[in-house]
Amino acid sequence: MNVVGIGTDIVECLRIAQMIERHGDLFINRVYTDHEVGYCSARKAATQHYAGRWAAKEAVLKALGTGWRRGIRWRDVEVRNDAAGKPRIALSGGARDIVEELGITEMLISISHCRSHATAYALAVGK
Repeated sequence: MNVVGIGTDIVECLRIAQMIERHGDLFINRVYTDHEVGYCSARKAATQHYAGRWAAKEAVLKALGTGWRRGIRWRDVEVRNDAAGKPRIALSGGARDIVEELGITEMLISISHCRSHATAYALAVGK
């Protein structure tokens, strides 16, 4: 396995809470997939989980080295959790195209959050 890219991000949970309060469903549905909305909304500290997923999406794009260019949309990067709760990245659309182009076989993610901040670290690996 070769490291193709790394990315990290940190966001204030208050910033995400303000975006949700100000823009409501318009913001949520633009940034998060239905699966992510269901997961975050079911949590007691939903804002922290939304912020964690925001940071994860940003970290993944940094690991890809693209930012929000080349046709990538927020919902192209989705955070899912396996049966044990470990976060996994599912890519679609423009993000999926870039992963295939770069020969990335796996995108590893780690997410942490507290009341004030959420952070994520992404590692893109290939053959």
